[in-house]
Amino acid sequence: MSLYSDYILPHFINLSMRKGDLTPYRERVISRAAGRVLEIGIGSGHNLQLYGKSVEELLGLEPSPQLMSMAQRESVRCRRTLTLIAGSAEAIPMEDHFVDTVVTTWTLCSIPRAGDALTEMRRVLRPSGQLLFVEHGLAPEATVQRWQERLTPMWKRIGGGCHLNRPIRTLIESAGFRIADLKTGYMRGPRPLTYMYEGLATPAPI
Repeated sequence: MSLYSDYILPHFINLSMRKGDLTPYRERVISRAAGRVLEIGIGSGHNLQLYGKSVEELLGLEPSPQLMSMAQRESVRCRRTLTLIAGSAEAIPMEDHFVDTVVTTWTLCSIPRAGDALTEMRRVLRPSGQLLFVEHGLAPEATVQRWQERLTPMWKRIGGGCHLNRPIRTLIESAGFRIADLKTGYMRGPRPLTYMYEGLATPAPI
């Protein structure tokens, strides 16, 4: 789930783009987190140092024991209190309406059943809660989309299950969210890999 966002995508960007291109995305998204926060696919804890004083409690969901150990060490290093939860985003081991904020950074691309995961995120969010996200996915131009379709089968094999062609906005809205803020566009690098979705969504009324 988080192997891609922690290792594969940053490594690719460091090779072919300006180092640090991901940092402004992370900073903008994480700065809006507040209350009881659940980060999906916390990985090695790359975002931990970015959480501010508005965060009252931080929970990290992660399926990999190795990455959980790394996140725990990082939380000690940056003096951030963190509760780690072993599990999958498609079945979050948490009661309904438990958190104020859910954070996902370059995670939806590699979750096998992204729609189910988003439905679970909505379930654990309070009705007044927020989903904060930055993801890459389906581009608007047909020519880029064709390349994304061609490359995705190969990219999944080398990229930890990552899909280049997921329609992020559609996935989020189909899971019962309402987009409150969304910025899209290409970052530096090959277009099939770098169309970004950054924003905030809230649970839509049932």
